[in-house]
Amino acid sequence: MNLVFASNNKNKIKEIQSILPESVKIWSLEEIGCHEEIPETAATIEGNAILKANYVTQKYGYDCFADDTGLEVTALNGEPGVYSARYAGEQRDANDNMNKLLEALSDQSDRSAQFKTVIALNINGAQHLFTGIAKGNITLNKTGSQGFGYDPIFQPENYTETFAELPLEIKNKISHRGKATHQLIDFLNPTK
Repeated sequence: MNLVFASNNKNKIKEIQSILPESVKIWSLEEIGCHEEIPETAATIEGNAILKANYVTQKYGYDCFADDTGLEVTALNGEPGVYSARYAGEQRDANDNMNKLLEALSDQSDRSAQFKTVIALNINGAQHLFTGIAKGNITLNKTGSQGFGYDPIFQPENYTETFAELPLEIKNKISHRGKATHQLIDFLNPTK
């Protein structure tokens, strides 16, 4: 089975392909000739996933899935949320985003947060949504070199390491994206 994954984020593509069974091959936007930036103008994480999936299906005619992820910090009333990728500006720089978040939390004792991923799957003329949540805390400093985005400052529940310190196999089992992707796999392969 071939599915388009509405992303050109090589880290995200690698992470998701490593979770999917070998029978599912994903194509990036680049591989289907989609070089334009798909607008992410929805007010919710679910809305952005749906926008991206619908864009590919309507413009290119492929069955596809798209995800959107947000980091929701309790002390910041759920921010950065839907704006996680551009929290520190349109340059979408992970270090800038982490620095801004750490600064915003500098006088906060409550550092609880959750990552939320929503996957929108368009297949056989229908749409299905899958949601994964990983609860944890924002650390005081960046640690680890694995992963991407906010991984160096997110410590998942029941772990002493950040996502950026954990091996990919462990992260894929406990992460927001891993949980949503496993729901997608169960849907695509119900006899498993």
